[in-house]
Amino acid sequence: MITVLFACVHNAGRSQMAAAFFNAIADPARARAISAGTEPGARVHPVVVEAMREVVIDLSAAVPRKLTPELASQAQILVTLGCGEACPVVPGARVIDWPVPDPKDQAIESVRELRSDIEKRVRELIAVERLGPIGR
Repeated sequence: MITVLFACVHNAGRSQMAAAFFNAIADPARARAISAGTEPGARVHPVVVEAMREVVIDLSAAVPRKLTPELASQAQILVTLGCGEACPVVPGARVIDWPVPDPKDQAIESVRELRSDIEKRVRELIAVERLGPIGR
């Protein structure tokens, strides 16, 4: 079982979307995603919840969480999402950086574009790592 950790600063947008897409697309017998932030926000951005609801992924109950050493130790792959200097270091994990903008305070149209970009990146990661359902 491969664990992919998607991390950003607030765990209130980018990393939540990426983990949700990953868990919806990857083979659950082969891989799972978790998400966390270095400075978690109080809640997932409402515009992110709205944008994800449009693609039938419900983040309304998602809660940002702190990236702890215990959580990080579960990951074989760390995907950082636009956190720059605040990106975490996870010993032993392969790091992939996706420089994507923060959806905070963005209009729904911008968040939709970001959502599509993140979904595309997640699909590519699953394909490259061969973590999709067998035969796909």
